Amino acid sequence: MAQDFTRYAVQATNSAGTVFTANSNDAVIGIRVANILTTAITVDVFVSVGGSTTRYIVKSLSIPPASSVELVAGGAKFVMQSSDVLKVQASAADAADVYVSVVDAISA
Repeated sequence: MAQDFTRYAVQATNSAGTVFTANSNDAVIGIRVANILTTAITVDVFVSVGGSTTRYIVKSLSIPPASSVELVAGGAKFVMQSSDVLKVQASAADAADVYVSVVDAISA
């Protein structure tokens, strides 16, 4: 069965913003966060499990100016289940570009 690859691209701000909400068993296969400012920033990337309990992928990660970090890479992945919400927050407004790759509706 063919897999449905999906991407989400958002800009992180200084308040927690939703990247995407899982609608089934979805596998996150890549997260890249790029600092687009000329000063260092910190970012939080986390999953709101079931829409309520916060579980961090990374917390207060410092990213130098004009740099990026790959949070899920090299064949790593994690599964989000229906109603889990991936969120991101930066230390400054409009500070980072976030690109997430997902396999939607993992087949059995």
